[in-house]
Amino acid sequence: MANNDPLRVGILFSETGTTSTIGQSQLQGSLLAIDEINNAGGVLGRELVAVRYDPASNPAEYARLAEQLIMHDRVNTIFGCYMSSSRKAVLPVVEKWNKLLFYPTLYEGFEFSANIIYTGAAPNQNSVQLADFMTSSFGARVYLIGSDYIYPYESNRILRELVLQHPEGDILGERYLPLTATEQDYQTVMDDVRQKRPDFIFSTVVGDSTARLYRAYADAGFDTREMPICSLTTSEAEIGQMGFDIAAGHITSAPYFQSIPSAANQRCLAHLKRLFGDDCRPNLCWEASYFQMHMFANAFRRSGSDTVSELLPHLLGSEFDAPQGRVRIDPGNHHTWVYPRIGRANAQGAFSILREAKRAVSPDPYLVTHSLGDWTVKTEV
Repeated sequence: MANNDPLRVGILFSETGTTSTIGQSQLQGSLLAIDEINNAGGVLGRELVAVRYDPASNPAEYARLAEQLIMHDRVNTIFGCYMSSSRKAVLPVVEKWNKLLFYPTLYEGFEFSANIIYTGAAPNQNSVQLADFMTSSFGARVYLIGSDYIYPYESNRILRELVLQHPEGDILGERYLPLTATEQDYQTVMDDVRQKRPDFIFSTVVGDSTARLYRAYADAGFDTREMPICSLTTSEAEIGQMGFDIAAGHITSAPYFQSIPSAANQRCLAHLKRLFGDDCRPNLCWEASYFQMHMFANAFRRSGSDTVSELLPHLLGSEFDAPQGRVRIDPGNHHTWVYPRIGRANAQGAFSILREAKRAVSPDPYLVTHSLGDWTVKTEV
């Protein structure tokens, strides 16, 4: 007899707290995909239902709520986490109970878990490309500014190694501030930047602090044409917080920008607007949250089960036409083949794409090999 009961999945994205701007966009990406899946008949005739909690940007809450989803709500699959500290908190929970976490965020790499599917960019899919672009366009003297937790430390370590491969590479400063840092705190850092005069600033600041950093830069009167901030984490969502004029001219490396002109992206954005109105800022984490839900549903249709042992063989190696292009989950390391891009924030609050990969780049979370992905130069700086 066919099982017509709803298929429940766990959703853990921060709707409040310091990372809520990105968390809300990740939630909306997930709900958009669920709406599309259910409108197309669900999964094997079953409605896909989100069991949703707000961890409030607190890693300990992520761990507690993941346990609750598994033990009380009886879900086998969780979609969630933004900061690496939250992923690290949930990882032992899903491994303990042999459940699956889909993680839709770029991260520092150097990790593998049989119980996680990583759909954001690994360092060889964003850091390598950003270092190449910035050193060739602006110079190799860099100032590193990050939030005080694991991802910025590890991401800065990777960029430092990439920059120091350049003959003129030099790290002029490295500062870490709390997630609660004020604009005045960043103004103090800008005073040091003025003294050091780097070719560019590399930001691994996340959450609400991002807007404070960029406003402090603007208040200092620096010129983005001479010394921009570049980042892997500053997206359309953060631009919406800080203001379009503050963000204009700064650089981000990501697989997805809202401005990608593909038909798949335009269809997705139109559906998003119908569902949520203008209350969403599509970004790289939103897009990964969207396509990973579809990939889960497709794998469930083939397996008929969401247990890890039965789902994974149909998920690993699978492909999907995402807004960024056709993505694939690598069966060897559970990471995703994505399309590196470099974008420059413009006065309309979006990114003008300067360079993009002509083909998907295979994920190499341990940075054994480096490939730019056959760059297409769209616009020179």
